[in-house]
Amino acid sequence: MSPGSAPAAVFRRTLLALVLCQVGLHACMHGMRVAVPLQALALGYSAMTVGVLVAMFAIVPALLSIAFGRFTDRAGYHAPVRLAAGLSITAGVSLALSESLFALCLGAACSGAGSGFGMIAIQRTASKMATSGASRLQVFSWIALAPSAAGLLGPLLGGSLIDIYGYRYAFAALGSLPLLTLLLSQLVPRETSGGSGDRKAAPRGRILDLLAQGPMRRLLFINWVVVASWDAHGFVIPILGHERGFSATAVGGVFAAFGAASIVVRLLIPLLSRWLSARLLMQGSVALAALAFAIYPLLPSAGAMAMCAFAFGLALGAVQPSILTTLHDVTPGDRHGEALALRSTFTQSSMLVMPLLFGAVGASLGAGVLLWVMAALLGAGSWQVQRLFAPTTAALASADLTEGQKN
Repeated sequence: MSPGSAPAAVFRRTLLALVLCQVGLHACMHGMRVAVPLQALALGYSAMTVGVLVAMFAIVPALLSIAFGRFTDRAGYHAPVRLAAGLSITAGVSLALSESLFALCLGAACSGAGSGFGMIAIQRTASKMATSGASRLQVFSWIALAPSAAGLLGPLLGGSLIDIYGYRYAFAALGSLPLLTLLLSQLVPRETSGGSGDRKAAPRGRILDLLAQGPMRRLLFINWVVVASWDAHGFVIPILGHERGFSATAVGGVFAAFGAASIVVRLLIPLLSRWLSARLLMQGSVALAALAFAIYPLLPSAGAMAMCAFAFGLALGAVQPSILTTLHDVTPGDRHGEALALRSTFTQSSMLVMPLLFGAVGASLGAGVLLWVMAALLGAGSWQVQRLFAPTTAALASADLTEGQKN
């Protein structure tokens, strides 16, 4: 399927299939992120072991995303997504058949790899459906709904099945969700250009060629700040709630406000994409996130914190589509999969390292200071957004990369 060649009905069907394919993979992973630690604790493993299991979800994408992104650029959509779904199904089967520590590690690693790898292939294919920056922003806004929906479906399904039937049935059910991905992937047309053809048309550059470009480095920094702020939010809010005597329901309400806002804004962006630009969304989102973090430690009540969490959810819900849109604007068309994989590598590496750093900073300086530090980093990210969209910078990036490959 070449960009812009599909009729409107095929476009909508393909986009819906891509969203549901990602829901199948992400819901499996999100459910297992809840179920795997719970089973480990139920079996008597230590908190340290639980930490290792949580890290296993991110370690394979952190190490292999770039190789998978290059494979996706060569092979197109269907083979990479089948591989991703196969990894997620393997996770469900191994966990349903065994309670050993090896099975828990294998299940976590395969589930995280399936979700992360599938996301690269799905986002790359979605970008090829767009014919302009505005349509790409619209497409990525719909695609961004998948993780939000999966974040609700997976934990609810896994938790309820554990309580009713036990862990084996819960893992079997979660492992069956990627079957939806395999089924619906048949609705995605095969590429008539790109894939291996682009591979032969231009020599493959090094990953350092991407990192050598100023726009790519700035975009990766902005992406890292956004991911780190999400991790910091999840780390700090329970601590602040405990310090202020909030109930578990109140703390849960703060997180629910964040989740609701991310879904709402991702539903609105496709409807408003004609009047919004990636630059406006990114600038406004990063600035709003910085403001939310700056005032969080000053809020005394759970209701006020929930309102702040809603604002933060609006910011993070809006910024991902704009980052993905800009990523494709500054990257040559035959290296979109590789660029997405590079972003995934930085994201997964941050998710491995930053929680440990947050624990050290929070223990020594306090949760409020940590939020102010993140507000300052988000402010630096806002400054990088201005430099990223400076005149001619983005326009020259792709040409520079192409010229570098020729040389």
